[in-house]
Amino acid sequence: MTVLHTNPAASVSRHAGTEGQLAYGTKQKAYFTGARRTFLNLLPANPQARLLELGCGSGNTSAAALAEGKCGWACGIELCEGPAAEARNKLNKVIVGDIERLSLELPPASFDVLLMSEVLEHLRDPAPVLLKLRSLLKPGAIVLAGSPNVCHHSVIRMLLRGRWDYAPEGIMDETHVRWFSPATYRELFEKAGFVVDHVRPASPLHTKARLANALLLRRFQYLFHSQIELRAHCP
Repeated sequence: MTVLHTNPAASVSRHAGTEGQLAYGTKQKAYFTGARRTFLNLLPANPQARLLELGCGSGNTSAAALAEGKCGWACGIELCEGPAAEARNKLNKVIVGDIERLSLELPPASFDVLLMSEVLEHLRDPAPVLLKLRSLLKPGAIVLAGSPNVCHHSVIRMLLRGRWDYAPEGIMDETHVRWFSPATYRELFEKAGFVVDHVRPASPLHTKARLANALLLRRFQYLFHSQIELRAHCP
């Protein structure tokens, strides 16, 4: 269950990004309202921490972090005005706009946590964005990110049929413009100067996937999970 933290006095910044919102016009409300429990479980209790979330949606993940004492101040960055309007009631600050075009008016080396749940695959060039965000983090800051795994067997089967079909959601979401394997996801963060602590499936493998993985001597685990979870930190 999502835990909400209400802050009607939250400050709001608006920036360019209206045209980018059009691609998300067909998304259901639930697309923006989830709280990433696996991220929250990885955060230590620290009521003094300052948290930054890229792609905060309606703010439920950061709001839960506030309510559970995982941080004491939270800022969200969100492309779409609709969910950002909801996030304003839960977070301390909300910035609305396209992160690839924003000039963030935030103090350098001021955040203890950075969250990016299913965001980087939507960016034209995520590498400069990671560099921009890294400048806002303190040494030792925790970074949690997740993206779809393009090496999943469903994508390989599609390619073997000679297809590359987009879908309303999932790995082949029509709003995705980048795709990552677990290895290339790690490299993206390492090239931006982060120290990667782990790259792993976002959820445990199901029974059939575990069996297939065991039969293949666990050499091809990347075929069996659809979502990548990465934890890193700033040196």
